[in-house]
Formats: sequence, structure tokens, C-alpha cells
Amino acid sequence: METNLIWDKITKNMKKHSITKSEDKMTSKKKGVIGILTGGGDVPGLNPAIRAVTIRALREGYQVVGFRRGWGGLVDVIREKDADNSNNYQLLTEEIVNRAGRTGGTFLHSSRTNPSKVKKGDVPLHLRDKYTEERNDLTPEVLKNLAFLGVDYLIPIGGDDTLSYGVRLYKEGFKVVAIPKTMDNDVPGTDYCIGFSTCVTRTISLTNSLRTIAGSHERFMVLEVFGRYAGFTAMLPTMAGAANRCVIPEYKFNIDHLTEVMVKDRNANPSHYSVMLISEGAMYEGGEMVFKDGTTDAYGHAKLGGIGDLVSAQIKDRSAKYNNGKTVDVINQKLGYMVRGGDPDAIDSIVPMAFGNLALDLVLSGIHGRLVVLKNGRYDNMPLDIITSTKKIVDVNRFYDTDRYRPKYENFEMKPLFIMTSEL
Repeated sequence: METNLIWDKITKNMKKHSITKSEDKMTSKKKGVIGILTGGGDVPGLNPAIRAVTIRALREGYQVVGFRRGWGGLVDVIREKDADNSNNYQLLTEEIVNRAGRTGGTFLHSSRTNPSKVKKGDVPLHLRDKYTEERNDLTPEVLKNLAFLGVDYLIPIGGDDTLSYGVRLYKEGFKVVAIPKTMDNDVPGTDYCIGFSTCVTRTISLTNSLRTIAGSHERFMVLEVFGRYAGFTAMLPTMAGAANRCVIPEYKFNIDHLTEVMVKDRNANPSHYSVMLISEGAMYEGGEMVFKDGTTDAYGHAKLGGIGDLVSAQIKDRSAKYNNGKTVDVINQKLGYMVRGGDPDAIDSIVPMAFGNLALDLVLSGIHGRLVVLKNGRYDNMPLDIITSTKKIVDVNRFYDTDRYRPKYENFEMKPLFIMTSEL
């Protein structure tokens, strides 16, 4: 088994570019190889996290390999010394990560690949003779690929789906330190996930841009935002004043009562409009989630979409009942990918830097099986399996007014920066 493949490639690269002895000093004290990947949906803040891990690791004497397309790159590796795996991983340098470190998205790319449930048609060509089931567990190949590349530690950056597979690898005996990322802010164990602040910032900005249209035409405005199981991305912008009401996955709403309060908001507004944010996973009383089509991702989640359309049509149809017989038109917009695009805001530039260095602190101390977190305003770490042992959702009793369909504005003392979190 070729356990020094990464180191061999680094040595060849040094010779190719005529690196001098003085430039080689840091490389000569090699301690090991750290792998890093980004999985799931992209968010602003991923590249700063990659940069933080890489620069610190290189200066501490480690080499860093970035896997492309999340777990996908690790699944697709061909274990042959001269195989072209450039589409599966790349060696990271300060120059590479500095170039991307201030930008949004992830230059390593991403996917929703789940190596423990790979569809038959997605099994890499070189493994199809071996794995022939409709769903295949390629974890043995992932472990062999990590050993083949000589990776000592793995730092996955992702949400609960991506990191749940990190838990699996840890339980298989591999050294994993995880960094939480998701604009839904729903990874258990941490008050904050990379991408959430920028998402809230974008949502507020886009809502304020669109309200001029709603006001000009005296309409309802219904904006659908991400949030399959957790309503944080609807709650925080509403709490900040971007919307009058919000409906969230944690509480099933009554469409007639929702229409009634929207009409009251509109009539109380001098410009005669009202705004509502609705999570994509929100549900009617007696109803279920609204799905876009019959397809699922690699983690088995059906694709959501359409609750904003349905609610818009329903409140328009019911509006006359609460508005002296006059129908109110609706502006309906899905904010979607607009809130996850572009450069990170200040918080999503600072937190990834800290998370990356926290991860390296653990590696340097020989500690693994941990999730780096922000808890009660302090950086810390938690056991990795917290990701699969619980769920992080809005505590409706504490934070949501179920009669008014909006956040509660009370008892802020000693709450974390973004107010709502799970108590663990």
C-alpha cells in the first residue's frame, strides 16, 4: 500500500519548481497529512475556513490535501500510483487558499454524496464490478483511499448530513475533527454554523429591496426561505424587523388565521402592505411538507419547494373575508440561492478563521472525534457524535408566538448573539 503518495507528489512538485533549501525548511519538518473537504450546500465562509486550516497546518509542519466535491472526491479516488486523480483532490498551498480565502462558495466544490448510500449508477466505474446493489456502502473504499493517500486527520466542513458521515468514519476508527456549516444554523451542539449570518444579512437586504414593490401596489408579500426542519432563517430576519410574520417548520399554521393577521398588518401600515417569511419546510394544520418533485438527494431527502406558492394563492383567495370583501393581491418570491451567494459578511469571515484554528488546536493536541463550536459566546468543542444524537430546531415554547406567528421579544438576558439555540 502506498502510504506516502501525498508526500511523493510534494517532493516532485518542489523539484519541478526549483524550490530552494530555505523555502524547503517548513516542508522538511513534515508531521503528517490533513485532509479537508466541503459537503452539502455552499455558503459564504467556506473558503475562509479552508484558508484558516491550511495556513495554520502548513506552518505547523503538516501537509494539506483538499478533496473535491465533498465526499465525492474521496469515493472516486483510483488507488494506482500513476492514476490521474486531479479531479478528486489537490494539494493546498498558501497561494491557493489566499487567492480564494476572501470569496464566497467553495473552490473545492461540493456535493451531497453519501458514501454509505451510493446509488448503483453513481458507483465509480472502477468499482462497479464489486458494488452492484441499488444502494452501496463504499465506506471500505473511502478508508482504503485515505490510507493510500497517507491522510492522518480529516476535517470535513458541512451540515448535519455531511458531518453525520464524518461520525461514521470516526466510529470506523479514523481521526476526524469537524467544522459546522449550514445557513439553516441547525447543526446540533453549536450556537453558530458558518453561513448563517450572511444568510440573515442577505434575507433582510432582499426583503427591504422588495418591500418597495409591495408598498407601491398595496399587496401582501410572501417570501419563501430555506429551512427544511428548522426555522432560524425565517425567525431571525423577522425578529430584526424585516417581516411582520413568519411561519416555520416547527409549528403547523392555520391558513385562515394567518390571512387574518396579514390583513391586520396591511391595514395598520400607512403604505398598506404586509410581509411574511415562510420556511420551505413549513406545513399547514393537518398537512405535510410540500415537495417539488419525486427526486431525492444522496441522503434521501425529497426536494422541497412550493409552500410559498400555495400559501400566496390561499391568502389571496381568503383575503376578502377579512378585508371588507376586497381581495388583496400577493407578491410571491422564493429567495432561494440569492441568500447563499456572494462574499461572506464580517461574522462569516471571522468565525471560519476561528473554527479552522480551533480544529488545528485539536489536531496538534492529538485530539479527534470532536466538533468545533460556538457556545454561549465562547469557542469550544463538543463530542462529534452530538451531530447524530439529537436535532437542533427552534424551541417554539421559548421563542415563537404561536398565535401571532412571529418571534417572542422577551427574556434576552444571557442569550447568545443570535438569540435562539438548543440547550445541550
